[in-house]
This record gives sequence, structure tokens and C-alpha cells, in this order.
Amino acid sequence: MDDIEIPQYFICPISLQIMKDPVTAVTGITYDRESIEKWLKMANGFTCPVTKQVLPSGSDLTPNHTLRRLIQAWCTANAGDGVDKVPTPKSPICKIRLRKLIREFEVPGLYVNALNEMEVLAKDSERNKKSMEEAGVAKAVILLLIRCYNESTNIGVEQALRILCLIWTPSSEIKALLDENRRFIDCLTWILGCDIENHVVTKMLAMQALKRAVEAANTRLLEKLKPEFMKEMLRVLKSKISKQATKSALQVLIQVCQWGRNKSKIIEANAIFELIELELEKPEKNISELAFNLLAHLCSCAEGRAEFLRHAGSIAMVAKRILRVSPATDDQAVCILWLISKNAATKEVLLEMLRVGAVTKLCMVIQADCATYLKQKARGVLRLHSNLWSDSPCIAVYLLTRYQR
Repeated sequence: MDDIEIPQYFICPISLQIMKDPVTAVTGITYDRESIEKWLKMANGFTCPVTKQVLPSGSDLTPNHTLRRLIQAWCTANAGDGVDKVPTPKSPICKIRLRKLIREFEVPGLYVNALNEMEVLAKDSERNKKSMEEAGVAKAVILLLIRCYNESTNIGVEQALRILCLIWTPSSEIKALLDENRRFIDCLTWILGCDIENHVVTKMLAMQALKRAVEAANTRLLEKLKPEFMKEMLRVLKSKISKQATKSALQVLIQVCQWGRNKSKIIEANAIFELIELELEKPEKNISELAFNLLAHLCSCAEGRAEFLRHAGSIAMVAKRILRVSPATDDQAVCILWLISKNAATKEVLLEMLRVGAVTKLCMVIQADCATYLKQKARGVLRLHSNLWSDSPCIAVYLLTRYQR
């Protein structure tokens, strides 16, 4: 195929490949549909890539059927030289059919088949996803899931979650629905606690949906989360459904702990113990970063520090992970030691820090190739209790007093 000269007008100006579904913008330039739609979704503004002219909001891309037929005929004629045939693009999804499927969601005997068809359509193409989004499918699926929750039935829940994760966008309609109907988060919490068929996949999907719902929810909703919600997040961490579910649970807890009494609710759900146990198993880097981030948030209050110190391996775990995971983990770990040494520094705690190597690790941070602010934070911890620690052979006095190089 390298020896074949491809007609220039068959080439998409964006992808520089033969167009499979040529469409013409209002500027008169023809592009491959997939390439121009990706371009318009990116942060390029609604501009024509070739002419740089602004495309009016909502301007249509007109299928260029004549050019597509020419490309298909040329590809067929050159198939013997290794040119792949270009299939005829599928017709866009019919909006009337979409509305009919949405109506079927309300019929007990029909909604599962409607969900199955919706899932096939959502997986088929980006165009279908966009059409489904415009038709309000996401809202309809959320309302269906809430109905399943109200009726305590899990039939069709997996398919509904799969569709929602495929087409979810943080639209104003979705945000308004979450504000009006607070039961959606309760619904997802219920799904996580259900004994449900294919529970691993279903709960992974539920965590994805929950993470997106929390990101889209307003402060008033997040301040009123129930203790059961926190317990369910901790159950996800403890059960180790999947790495992605673990990450999502940690991200959700980090986000919600900033509002109302959520920090206390998370601590009361035994989060600190579970986070320490999670870290003792040495998870992968991105999970450790999230776990230490959450631990630092929880240790910023007295009850969090008290729970942290109740675990026999807490200080040792933090010390061991410093300089072994990532700069982000080092930052949060030193922050935890700072909070403990400043606000909960009994003699027993300080001697424990010395015994398990936390003081040694702080000295290593000062000497390591770390950010300046982190070295200053570590030095600050050492200076707080230099009278008790200075006699130890693991700490040199000059580390407490010398200027930063």
C-alpha cells in the first residue's frame, strides 16, 4: 500500500488517514467524522481546524455521501494491493426509538430488555452516546435505579449501572436531579451492600457511579451523608473488590471528609485502622498516595490522632513508607508525623517514634533529594523534641541547626 498514491481529497486534514465517514462542516471543509468530533470535544473551541473560522454553536456536520462512495469504490478497486475496504457507516440512532426505550423503563416486564438494547447502542459508537445524552437517557437510568432501590429489587441493576457509566456527563440536568432527589446516593450505597449476582462487576460499576455522583453533588448534599455511607466505603476498602474500586472509595472519602461532620463519621467507621492495615500490605503507589492523603486529613483532628495512636503499628508503618513510595506520600507522611508530634506528643509516643525509626527517617528526609518545603517540615518536627531525641545515636545535632544547602 505504501506505493499507492492516495487521492489527497480522500485524506482527513486532522488524522491524515483515509476518511471512513466524511462529513462537511459549515466552512466547507470535509473531515472524518470521528476526528472532527474529537477535535470539537477538546479544548480547541468550536473552530474549523483548517480555516480557523469559528463554527456556530450546535452547527451540524453534513454527511458527504458522494465522497464516501468514491472512497469506497477506490478502496475496493485497490483491495488487491492491500487497501482495506471502508464499510458504510451505521445510521445514527433514531430519537423516536430512544424515547420508546425510555418509556419502557417504566414497565416492569419490559425495562430489562430496554436496558440491554440501550447498552448495545451505548457501546456501538460515540454518536450514539451523544444522542443518548441529549435524549435524557442518563436521567431516566438514574430514576430507574432509584425505583429499584425503593422496591428492593436488583433486577437490571448491573445493566443500568453499565449504561450510566458509559454515557455519564456532569450536565446541569444531572446536577439538578441529584439536588432534587437525594436518594440516588442512598441507592448506590444500597447496591454496594447487596448480595447481588455478578457482584464484583456490579459493585465496581456502583463505585464508579458513586464517585461521579459525589463529584457532581452540592455541598448541602455532601454534608448530610449518613454514617452507613461511610461504613459502606470502608467495607469496599476491606473487601478489596478491585484496585479500581479501592481507588474510587478512597477518592470519595477524601472528597466528602471536608464537609460537615463527615470527618468524624469516617473516623467512627474505623477508617484509620483499615487504612493502616491497607498500607501494611504495601499496595501500589497510587493507592498509597490516596490512603496517606486521607490519613493526613483524619489526623488533623484530635479524635483522628487518638485513633491513629491506638493502632500498635501506625507510627512504624508511616516511617517505613517514607522515601519508599513517592514524593506525594512523603509529603503526607511527614505531615502526619508533624501533627502527632505537635498535638499528641506524650513521652511514650516520642519514644515510639525513636524506637520504630520515624526520627531516623525524618533525618534522612533532610539529607535526601526532596523538596525544600518538605525538608523544612521534617526539620520542624525534629526541633520540636530535640531535647528528648538529641541523645540518640541516630540523630546528629547538626541536622537540627545547620542551614539548608
